[in-house]
Amino acid sequence: MPHDPYRALYLHIPFCVKKCSYCDFTSWAVDAASPQIDEYIEDLICQIRRASKAGELAQIETVYLGGGTPSYVGSQRLSSLLYALSMFMRLEPDVECSMEANPESINERLIKDIWALGVNRLSVGVQSFDDAVLKTLGRAHDAETARNAIRLALERFENVSLDLMCGIPGQSNESFEESLRTAIELGVTHISIYPLTIEGNTPFHYAVISRQMEEPDDDCEAEHMALAQKVLTEAGYERYEVASYAKPGYECKHNIAYWTGVPYLGIGRSAATMTQNSQRRMRKQDNYISDDLNSAQMRAEDLMMSMRMTRGVSVEQVEQSLLLLPGAIDTFEDLCQLGLCKKEEGRYKPTEMGWLCGNELYGRIFDMAP
Repeated sequence: MPHDPYRALYLHIPFCVKKCSYCDFTSWAVDAASPQIDEYIEDLICQIRRASKAGELAQIETVYLGGGTPSYVGSQRLSSLLYALSMFMRLEPDVECSMEANPESINERLIKDIWALGVNRLSVGVQSFDDAVLKTLGRAHDAETARNAIRLALERFENVSLDLMCGIPGQSNESFEESLRTAIELGVTHISIYPLTIEGNTPFHYAVISRQMEEPDDDCEAEHMALAQKVLTEAGYERYEVASYAKPGYECKHNIAYWTGVPYLGIGRSAATMTQNSQRRMRKQDNYISDDLNSAQMRAEDLMMSMRMTRGVSVEQVEQSLLLLPGAIDTFEDLCQLGLCKKEEGRYKPTEMGWLCGNELYGRIFDMAP
């Protein structure tokens, strides 16, 4: 269908040194020297070239290399990929180019090479600075490796993000708080906090079923999320999205694109693409259409996704939705009565309870669409 220009590009690199016990992403643990990786990177470059020739990369504003573990494939392969990307689209400093990396595969050469070839934001999967917690998660690095990797990244990159997990069985409040404070002391500009989720067909899933591991505790996760907000806010980070905190000006533009209805192109195995025009929005993954929304559903989804962000939606935006969603104002007022959002400064903003009860908050908004 004729569609609005893609503004965000996601490249999926599905290889890792090992598969973590909680992970259900499309990824495989393969030997770093495997020709399978070379073939995949070459195919990725060919797909980028085809997208460029079709004019699909002309208005890209953010690029994200995710996985898997992109840093695992090594400097030489990444250099080839990034060089090709710079040839087939405008990869200037104003284009946010993020890359995921894990501590065990970060080294000086990789940092220098990807920085020189256009990556300007590095997202490091740390998860914890507690060795016992890292062992529980099945991570391939220890805390000292993570600290050293962050320090090395900050020698070149101004914009370094890291991920931390909370609500992990056996993880104390003290352990989680210490990880938060270590991240702050290292000087990263962005921190994402993710409660552990037990996904089907993962080792953690089978461990819970066999009672070898306890289910994550909702109250513990809520306590950790509240602790993160207190510690990070006091340290000068602003919570701009349900799971993300940033120093002012270092919010992740690519993440924001997902929550604000920006069309995005996904390249690589299982990468999702969102294509839209004024009448229709489709999401496609490996040639399978997972969503096909009409204009009313699009509007409801935009309002729903915006409530993942601290700023929420303006009253004016909700009022403008009434032609497509006649019950929009009533729905948001009801959400305020339930304590799931609040009306403040001319905007409907999610509350902490709204985020913790996200299924109800988001479900009620999306269900406005006929």
